[in-house]
Amino acid sequence: MTPRTLPMTVPAQDLPPRVRVHEVGARDGLQNEKAVVPTEVKAEFIHRLAASGLTSIEATSFVHPKWVPQLADAQDLFPRLDDIEGVALPVLVPNERGLDRALALGARRIAVFGSATETFAARNLNRTVDESLAMFEPVVARAKADKVHVRGYLSMCFGDPWEGPVPVHQVVRVAKALMDLGCDELSLGDTIGVATPGHVQDLLSELNEEGVHTDTIGVHFHDTYGQALSNTLAALQHGVTTVDASAGGLGGCPYAKSATGNLATEDLVWMLDGLGIETGVDLDALTATSVWLAEQLGRPSPSRTVRALSVRSTQSHKE
Repeated sequence: MTPRTLPMTVPAQDLPPRVRVHEVGARDGLQNEKAVVPTEVKAEFIHRLAASGLTSIEATSFVHPKWVPQLADAQDLFPRLDDIEGVALPVLVPNERGLDRALALGARRIAVFGSATETFAARNLNRTVDESLAMFEPVVARAKADKVHVRGYLSMCFGDPWEGPVPVHQVVRVAKALMDLGCDELSLGDTIGVATPGHVQDLLSELNEEGVHTDTIGVHFHDTYGQALSNTLAALQHGVTTVDASAGGLGGCPYAKSATGNLATEDLVWMLDGLGIETGVDLDALTATSVWLAEQLGRPSPSRTVRALSVRSTQSHKE
């Protein structure tokens, strides 16, 4: 195969020199798959992601199997990752019971999952926004006492399928509350993919004004309206250096039916490579991983970059 020479590296001004890609494919990406993915396939997927250079890979979720059957094997999966070195493997925990299970297996990074809107909080957690924060309080306190890193996810930051537009001040209130609990970082979720660049920068500015620093913020965009990369660029221009993405563009949300796939990690890395922003990710190895997983799932990857590079690879082998 002819070595890949594209994209050309053309840096832009006022962008961070390096971005941490927080890979969510193994958890957020697979949780919406209807057919249960075998545990050994998930373990192989995570190993391949780590081998591609990703240093932050969300491994699984310790939720009750009733709510997310796809992740019911967390107890069996997590120990299969013990041989992965130098890679953060955070896991989602909804409550203290989930924390107990995660800590018993040696997890040193966890995440809690909140909502900026009442309707989604009720559907996702069966609680009000404030009740969910109260549920997270002992989880975060215990984790921090044990020197465990805590990420706070916040869904519906830019729009809600039931409530419509979500006021920025409403998002800021819940975001600040999560950080006040003791979270180390905050991931802002565009769960149904309706954000636009100006909205992204406005929310980030409001968070800064309320004392939530940019270096503690990550962004998590869905590509429903094709805006994920433009929104990511807006966040980078504001100084954000952590971007969530899902290998192959997998994912959605089982509790928000209008939520389509996450920003594809390959599409993100292609853009960052072109901007000269370091990620440490080998795009070709990552693409091969997504092609492999697509074969396991029995359908093509939705990532444009995966499709383009796969076609190029096939053509090169024919020449």
